[in-house]
Amino acid sequence: MWPKLPQRMYLQDSFQRRFFRMNVQAPPRLLELGAQCLLRNEVLAIMALEELPIELFPPLFMEAFAGRHTEALKAMVQAWPFPCLPLGALMQDHQPHLDTFQAALDGLDVLLAQEVRPRRWKLQVLDLRRKTHQDFWTLWSGMKVSVCSLLEPEPAQPMQKRCRVEAQAGLKPEQASVEVLVDLCIKEDTLDETLSYLLKKAKKRGKLLHIRCQKLRIFTMPMKSIRKILKVVQLDSIQDLEVNCIWKLATLSRFLPHLGRMGNLRRLLLSRIHILPHTTPDQENCVNQLSAQFLNLPHLQELYLDSISFLEGRLHQVLRCLNTPLETLSITNCLISESDLTYLSQCPSVSLLKDLGLSGVNLTSLNLESLQVLIERTSATLQELDLDECGIMDSQFSALLPSLSGCSQLTTFSFCGNPISMAVLESLLHHTMGLSKLSHVLYPAPLESYEDVHGTLHLGLLAQLHARLKQLLCKSGRSSMFWVSASPCPHCGDQILYDTEPILCPCYLPD
Repeated sequence: MWPKLPQRMYLQDSFQRRFFRMNVQAPPRLLELGAQCLLRNEVLAIMALEELPIELFPPLFMEAFAGRHTEALKAMVQAWPFPCLPLGALMQDHQPHLDTFQAALDGLDVLLAQEVRPRRWKLQVLDLRRKTHQDFWTLWSGMKVSVCSLLEPEPAQPMQKRCRVEAQAGLKPEQASVEVLVDLCIKEDTLDETLSYLLKKAKKRGKLLHIRCQKLRIFTMPMKSIRKILKVVQLDSIQDLEVNCIWKLATLSRFLPHLGRMGNLRRLLLSRIHILPHTTPDQENCVNQLSAQFLNLPHLQELYLDSISFLEGRLHQVLRCLNTPLETLSITNCLISESDLTYLSQCPSVSLLKDLGLSGVNLTSLNLESLQVLIERTSATLQELDLDECGIMDSQFSALLPSLSGCSQLTTFSFCGNPISMAVLESLLHHTMGLSKLSHVLYPAPLESYEDVHGTLHLGLLAQLHARLKQLLCKSGRSSMFWVSASPCPHCGDQILYDTEPILCPCYLPD
């Protein structure tokens, strides 16, 4: 029999159980109905904001956003009782309309124009990122319960405290600014209406409205428009930058001064940068200018260079100014020389690499001793190695095996698209048996699985050879290691994967 609870404890326990049961089932519907009823008269709804309990703000805001009640939205932004308004997460769940987005920014604009802010105002951050703060709206819509979040208000923020101190000292308090967090993807010839409206507000309010962007993707857009956007973005807020444009080196040089001001950058991808067929002094100056920017990026951890036509013979020139150890270095679809590979093996910034990618870099005619040295130097930290489509031959690959066997942290190794025989694959398997963390190996269809010199893949032969490798893995006690064969379809070039059964591309399927 259960012990008898004191009356007070029993009542408290009963209340809590009923509270949680009602909070999960009934209130979401009641809140929706109440919000809809209140918003039928927007004037009344706006008047009620001054005394509205803070726990009713989010569900009312959600209903106003979904119902496109622009005047209510504008007023609610000005009276928002939380430090952060995660509008981006709400825009992901509801199809955003330009008028509702503009209403939210208009409310922020009115707020920033006021010398005396509303009594309950706490807004410091407008977050427009789509994949953050998802729990905020699900909590307040009743899908999740967090009594602490419900009952405990946010502490006063430093800016508000400073304003109170300045007021007490007889000084005119500095107007508090608001940050707008947004991930930007620039890929059109002209700016979309939402981004244009945001930039317009940022220019209007100057220091009171700071646009901070952690992730910036630049695709096809004129340099003039790109620079226009970057003028109103806090460049030191950018941590992840992708420049994926078909630019000449001279065009890149016009962008580089902005890159040098991104002092907190952690990930950089440069893709499809080309030079003229004949080298000129201006081009050499541009390469040196690119290299010099790395001095201003003390937090850079990941560097991706894809389809960069000027790397061959200049890798030392590009990487020499790196002043911090990289975790990821990916050089893909580029031409490099033997001297480049030698420099890479000696570069101080690659000794602690976790991820090394050389996919699409032709190594067929190069001496791979420098690559062996590089793998040995990074053997204590290297977790992922990608040597896809490098044209590595049997003899070259065999020379790499002793170095690979020492990579104690290696989890993933991919070398698809290289002409490797079954004997070398078996040798790889034996050399990597001691790597306890190695769980995924993506290998090319061995040479013996092709019917002819034209590259016609024989799926039956591939199945037999793959079964042989699986058998060796089982005998060695590594049956959980995931070995997958991948080879291009001779008809369309798409990859054909083979684990226990082939995953065929449509070219192999009957009509």
